[in-house]
Amino acid sequence: MSDNQLNKLQDKDGNLLSPVLSSEVKNYLIDIDGTICDDIPNEEPERMATAEVYPDALVILNKWYDEGHIITFFTSRTEDHRTVTEAWLVEHGFKYHGMMMGKPRGGNYHWIDNHMVRATRFKGKFTDLVTAKKTIEVFEK
Repeated sequence: MSDNQLNKLQDKDGNLLSPVLSSEVKNYLIDIDGTICDDIPNEEPERMATAEVYPDALVILNKWYDEGHIITFFTSRTEDHRTVTEAWLVEHGFKYHGMMMGKPRGGNYHWIDNHMVRATRFKGKFTDLVTAKKTIEVFEK
């Protein structure tokens, strides 16, 4: 991601705030195991190099990348798994901007951020995203 994709923001006193992407660009954080390939636990790293890719994930993620969106893999794999993971992504042709290792394991995530966060649970097939109304938890006003 280049800095020219970020819009600078300032508070009322002229202090810089965290920048935001333009509204046309989405910042995708994508899990790896069980989302773009076979679900392989960290306890069996020897299987990571031969994981079966989910073809629809490859097509959609590369499409989003080509459209100018930011693709970052966010995985529970550890730093010890970075080399095998990067080699696997390259071998299968995934286009991406970065990878963050060490995501907490166990699911039931509740992401709190000062920026807009949207979560989509993967249920077995990658497609273009559609808009749906859902109930969410929010902070009291």
